[in-house]
Order: sequence, then structure tokens, then C-alpha cells
Amino acid sequence: MYFSAKDKGEMMSMIYNWPAEKVDMIVVTDGSRILGLGDLGVQGIGIPIGKLDVYVAAAGINPQKVLPIMLDVGTNNEELLEDKLYLGLRQPRLEGEEYLAVVDEFMEAVHARWPKAIVQFEDFQMKWAFETLQRYRSRFCMFNDDVQGTAGVALAGLLGAVRAQGRPLADFTKQKIVVVGAGSAGIGVLNMAKHAMLRMPGTHKIGELGEGHNQFWVLDKDGLITKSRKDLDPAVARFARGYGPEEVEDLHEGASLVEVKKVKPHVLLGLSGVGGIFNEEVLKAMKESDSPCPAIFAMSNPTTKAECTPEDVFKHVGENAVFASGSPFSNVTLSNGRKGYANQANNMYLFPGIGLGALLSGARHISDGMLHAAAECLASYITDDAIRKGILFPSISSIRHITARVGAAVARAAVDEDLAEGCSDLDPRDLRSMSESDTVDYVARKMWYPVYSPLVNDK
Repeated sequence: MYFSAKDKGEMMSMIYNWPAEKVDMIVVTDGSRILGLGDLGVQGIGIPIGKLDVYVAAAGINPQKVLPIMLDVGTNNEELLEDKLYLGLRQPRLEGEEYLAVVDEFMEAVHARWPKAIVQFEDFQMKWAFETLQRYRSRFCMFNDDVQGTAGVALAGLLGAVRAQGRPLADFTKQKIVVVGAGSAGIGVLNMAKHAMLRMPGTHKIGELGEGHNQFWVLDKDGLITKSRKDLDPAVARFARGYGPEEVEDLHEGASLVEVKKVKPHVLLGLSGVGGIFNEEVLKAMKESDSPCPAIFAMSNPTTKAECTPEDVFKHVGENAVFASGSPFSNVTLSNGRKGYANQANNMYLFPGIGLGALLSGARHISDGMLHAAAECLASYITDDAIRKGILFPSISSIRHITARVGAAVARAAVDEDLAEGCSDLDPRDLRSMSESDTVDYVARKMWYPVYSPLVNDK
């Protein structure tokens, strides 16, 4: 369905034009930040359609109960505005309260007709990604895949990297992580990683690890972000470097990526959308990491936007490096004949399970605890033997089993936090009484399969 700014005041009646009586899953975009392609206006509708295809394939959501949505609030893409064949509103994007009024009306209309539907926000530009997430997350059962889904997959990879480096998971709080990219995905990863550190066993002790503990060095197009930067975005401010015993000498505001090698990071994480930014000089600098198995995550997509390739990493950093990317790459054959794994940190591993678990538990909203449960479940899916080989993520061929496990973890977290209201055939008390394996079995049984009833019976 398409809702435009000119439909304001009519969305409640429009939502009842959708022929399906029940909708379980909605993916909505405003087309403002499609992958690394930018503002595509209404031509970004392929993203909600594609994400819902994944829900059908990975989470077994009935395709008759999904709804892709485009919110057309205009476009700032001059090429589209001048294109005679462009189908969207030919006006600049709405801003401020005008923009929020359109999204407010849409959310109220959806909730009025399908109060149990899960709404996934997808590919909104940074300022609206955070604004809408904070505005709606405690009122509706919704989440933002770019901020929270990407963050969850990245966190699972970061936890796997700790294991691959031969350290206990509790050492995640000691990981030095350089993050390149301070957009919605980058800040989402930082927030979730920070929360995960604060949740680690033992870190709740007074004075042991607090909000001021900062294991991150964040760079944007202007270099290293410090507290001396003017007009510092509030979302980034808590990760800005300051002054004190944890600071690295001679690292100043705007320091370049190569200069940041002084940190000797355990992890270099790219969410910049700048293809090839992890060049030979940057990667060779990672040889100075405090870890014998430094981890490089090139998370930007599509492939042309990836910060580096696995060949670059294993050549310049070393064959003990750990690599993951947001785009698909082939594994690399190393000099000793073994494989260098090109792990793909795909959101597909996580968001179907988040949506399915929230749906089956009847969650009132999707909490940080539910998201952390999903990430930790994905991280624990990989065996120690696979981790030692450098494998951080499972095979996509196991996606339904992975989704069942992640969905069960999300549902159990919703029950633990008293957010679950149950669904048609199960109330929260039944969910609470289930064992972990029983919950996984229940989630798997609720998946839709494309199996058709026979029209003709054999005699």
C-alpha cells in the first residue's frame, strides 16, 4: 500500500481497503535511505517487499498476512523530481512536525485495525530512524531494522570475535573497538554493544563498569569524534572520546583512521558506506592490534560500498584475522591451504526471529532485552570448533532452524519481562511453563510452509 502526504486525514479509512482480514507483519519505509543508494522516493518499495519475502522464507509468516508499505512524503532527489515517469509526490520531503504527523496517523491507523501486527521500520534516514524509534517503541510493537536489526547481527559477530580470539565472553567489556561510520546503523551497533557490556556477568557491581566506561573510538567523515567537537549529535555524544586515563596519547579531534592505529584495537568495524575505505595502509596498521587475531567487519552494502574485501584482509592483516561483511563474498584459500572465511553478517539471521518471537508471544512492544536475547542466541549458535576456524555465522541453509531458535529466545525474553500477552492458541502462562526446547518446537510448529492440500484423493 502507498500512503502519501496528501492522504492525511484519510489513512484510517484507507487501511480498511486492504482485503486481508488479518495482517501479522508490516514493513514500512519512506524511501529516504535505501541501502547505499540514498533517496529513492516511492521507488524504494522493493525494500519492504523483499524484507517480507524473507519473513515468509525464513520465519514462515503466511504470505497472505504480510503488508509492505510506502510512506510518500516527497523526495529530495532532483533526478526523480525531474523524471516525467516518477510516480511519487513531486515535492521536497516533508520535515519536522509535518513529517511526524503523517507517520503518526499511519501508525494509529495500523494499530486500530491490527493491534497485534508487528511493524518493522526500514531504510529511514538517520534523523527519522532514531526519532520514530523513540517515539513509537513504547506505544506499539515495532522496531527499526537498520538501527536494531543490524546492531543485533553485528553484536553477535562481535561476541563471536571474542571467542575466535581465544578469550572468554566476559572479556567483551575489554575489547577495544574502532567504529567507522556514525549513521543510524553505526550508532545502533554502538548502543547495543554498550548495553551488552553493561549486561555482562559481574559488570553490575558498583564502580566496576559504568556508563562512563568507553571502549569505542568512533570516526565519521571528519575523523575521530571527541567531546571538543562543535554541534555534536546527542546520539553520538556518549561515545565521543574525552580526557582521562582511558584516552590514548596524541589522539585528537578529527584524527584520521590511520592515526587511530595507536589504539591497537581488537576490532575494526566499518559502517561507513564508503567502498574501500579500509585500504592497504589501514589494514596493515591492524597488525599492531593487541589481539593475535584482529577482527575486521566491513558491514556496508551493497558490495561496491564494502569497506574492504576478505582478500585484502587476509593479505594485509594476516591469515589469523577474522573477517565479516554485510555483503556476500567468497571464502579465500590461504597459503597453508585452509579457508579464510568470508562471514556474511546478514540481517536475515536476526530480524525474522525478532518479528516471529514478538508475534507469537503477543509482545506489547519490543524491548532491548528481547533484542539482546536474539543477538546472544545467534552468537551461541556457532560451535567452538567452528569459531576456532574463524566461522562467526551459520549457513543460510539453516535459516528456518536459526529463526526458530532466535524466535524462541525473543518470546522467552518477552515473557520474562512481563511484556507477553500471548496469541490466539497460547497465553503467557503456557509460554512461561515451557522449557527452552519446547519453546523452540512451538515456534517451529507455528511456521507456515508452502504445502498445498491435495485437490484429488487417490482411491
